[in-house]
Amino acid sequence: MSHERAPGGARAVVLLSGGLDSATVLAIARSRGFDCYALSVDYGQRHRAELDAAVRVAGALGAARHVIADVDLSRFGGSALTDTSIAVPEGADAGAPASASSNPSIPITYVPARNTIMLSIALGWAEVLQADDIFFGANAVDYSGYPDCRPGYVQAFERMANLATKSAVEGRPMRINAPIIDLSKAQIIREGARLGVDFSLTVSCYQADAAGRACGRCDSCRIRREGFAAAGLPDSTRYQTG
Repeated sequence: MSHERAPGGARAVVLLSGGLDSATVLAIARSRGFDCYALSVDYGQRHRAELDAAVRVAGALGAARHVIADVDLSRFGGSALTDTSIAVPEGADAGAPASASSNPSIPITYVPARNTIMLSIALGWAEVLQADDIFFGANAVDYSGYPDCRPGYVQAFERMANLATKSAVEGRPMRINAPIIDLSKAQIIREGARLGVDFSLTVSCYQADAAGRACGRCDSCRIRREGFAAAGLPDSTRYQTG
C-alpha cells in the first residue's frame, strides 16, 4: 500500500485531518521526497479543533500548500460526528479495538462515505496539480472498525481512480498510498516521532473542546493513549481533565 521514493519535484496530495495518523503520513510523504499539498475537509464535524490542528501541522511539516475544502455532511447526519443529537460513545460503550480480520460492529462514529468523498476531492486536486500520488492515513490495525479504512477499500479506490481520470487514461496512473495501513498505533507514533512530528500539535478526539483539549473517554482517545503507552513515549495530548 505504499510506493518508492519520489523523483525530484514530484507532487503529492496528502489528506490531513489534524490527527496523529495523518500528521505522520504527511511526514512520511515528505521524507520520500514529495512536494506535499495538504488537503483537509470541513465536513460538518462536531468541532473545528482538528481542522485548527491541521493548519498547525501543515505549517510545521512544510506543506507546499494547505487547502480546507467544504462539504457539509451534517445535512445528512447519520453519525455521532456529524449529528450533535447522537452522543459520542464513551468508556466501555466505545468498543474494543478492531482488527482487519474481524467483523466488528461498526460504531456510530462512522461517517457514511466520508473517506470516499475525501479521496474523490483529493483525486480532483491531484489531477489539477499533475500529481500522481495521493497519501491517505487509513489504518486497519488499531482502529475503530470503519470499512473504508481497510486495504481492499484503498485498492478498489485506486482502481476506480485509474478508470475515471483523464491523467490515467493518458498514461499517468494515480497511486493511492496508505503507508500506515498495517502498522499498530505504537508503530505509527514511533515512526512519526522519528520523522520529527510534534504530536502536541495534533487532535484526535471525537469531541475535543474549543481549545483542542481531548475528552479522554472516546474510542479515539483510548486508542491514542494506549498507543503512546505501547510506544514507550510520553503522551503530549492535552486533556480536558486530569
